[in-house]
Amino acid sequence: MSGSVRRCAPWAAVAALVVGAVLVGAAPAVSDAFAARDETPADPVTDSAASVALAYEFLDARVDEFCDGEGHCLPRSYQGGFFTTPTWDFTPSFVYDDALVVIAYTARGLPDDLRRARAIGDTLLFVQENDPIGDGRTRASYEPHGIRQGRVEITGPGTFTGNQAWVGMALARLAHVTGDERYLDGALRVGRWIQDNTADMARAPYGYTGGQLEDGTSLTWKSTEHNSDIAGFFTQLGQLTGDPVWTDRAAVAAEFVAAMQHADGHVNTGTGLDGSTINTRPIPLDAQTWSSLATGDPRYGTALDWTLAHLIATDGPYTGPSISEVDVSKAWFEGGGHLALALGLRDAPGDAAAVDTLLSSIRLAQRDAPNGDGKGIVATSNDGLDSGFGDLYYASLHTGATAWYLLAATGDNPFRLPVGRA
Repeated sequence: MSGSVRRCAPWAAVAALVVGAVLVGAAPAVSDAFAARDETPADPVTDSAASVALAYEFLDARVDEFCDGEGHCLPRSYQGGFFTTPTWDFTPSFVYDDALVVIAYTARGLPDDLRRARAIGDTLLFVQENDPIGDGRTRASYEPHGIRQGRVEITGPGTFTGNQAWVGMALARLAHVTGDERYLDGALRVGRWIQDNTADMARAPYGYTGGQLEDGTSLTWKSTEHNSDIAGFFTQLGQLTGDPVWTDRAAVAAEFVAAMQHADGHVNTGTGLDGSTINTRPIPLDAQTWSSLATGDPRYGTALDWTLAHLIATDGPYTGPSISEVDVSKAWFEGGGHLALALGLRDAPGDAAAVDTLLSSIRLAQRDAPNGDGKGIVATSNDGLDSGFGDLYYASLHTGATAWYLLAATGDNPFRLPVGRA
């Protein structure tokens, strides 16, 4: 494991102890005792505060790696293992991950945290303003090498509704925390793009469709995940602007999510291309956890219970949810973060123990998982986790997984604006 030595007292307090000991002639004993403690780094598996500090150090390094002279910074999403080989280094930055990093920084809220959160937020405004279409959208991913050179290089040209909502939530959070109107203006541009391009009030259940491909083709299916995102985002816009139209639109998205709930409690993934027929397979974790986090509706407690009964994987020493019921052979640590957060906020009998198991497993992965660095969180417990949606996930360091862990550890719900920090 690599990582900084964590100390049990601030340097100022330690200095005061040593000075006091000198005055009474006991400096060697105090100094020797501190030196003995200083030799052993705190174990993040057993020291949650040390684990959280190391995770923030990981994000700090990722954010600082790709910055231009104007204060724009964009962290790569994945590194190591599958994504970093002698012949290939995958560096794109996914805006979903970037949004999570912004919100995780505001959760702790130290001056340097807010500086880095604003650097990413300013970059999201920069790519929004410099998009080739220029209608308020952002794209799925960008190349941080391009940002470092002061230009926009799109690597994922799709404009997917859920990604837009996450960018909006990051900007809304920054507007709320900093009072900077630029972020609210950017969030409103995102919200208007979603409303103008994806709202479907013709095909029941009403809600919001998947977005657009690069060529402008509309994605006609509706996603539970996306509508959960919109429910959270539009609620935030309603709170920040005082305009009830956003609250009404949030209710449409929330009603779509409710329409996706199955009789046994789990929430289905969404609809087919016709916008009405329910897709019953795969059953993804985020439809269960984000329904609960985004709406706060207690009906989704049964979805969390279904998750604990059907989606929990054990892979060697690691325990955590999988991405869907298609493959429960490996733990998905990103999902472990949002499941732990949802359970912690629900706080039903047994939830505290489940949260402890999930977060302990993530901390163990932080220290020991393949391709880790002792600070960040890898996406999965081992390579090759099948999402059920046609792609595989790998045990590579991931900003999104690290941010979700920090949100769970701090109890900060990204779908909600924090109380008392406006």
